[in-house]
Amino acid sequence: MFRRAFWFTTGAAAGVWATNKVHRKLRSLAPDALAVRAADKAVEGGHRLREFALDVRAGMSQRETELRDVLGLTAPVDPPHQDLLPPRAQRPELGTTYSYDRKEDH
Repeated sequence: MFRRAFWFTTGAAAGVWATNKVHRKLRSLAPDALAVRAADKAVEGGHRLREFALDVRAGMSQRETELRDVLGLTAPVDPPHQDLLPPRAQRPELGTTYSYDRKEDH
């Protein structure tokens, strides 16, 4: 009698466990769950890519500094076409709007 009750209880517990495991797996394979998982992976990949880009940028900056020190180029470099720009007083302000009416050109 005790053997039958033991095996019955063990079988019932195994059945409940297996059923829950199957239902969990089915829920994880549902389209909305797959979409959420894909979105999470995409965001995670974006973060990794951003961290990689920041590491590359920091490495480039560090290497450029090392090369400038080795070559003796520590002085600031002037922009190559600075003489082509009008003086600061003659430059238009950023908020200035212009009329592009063709009649005004003649």
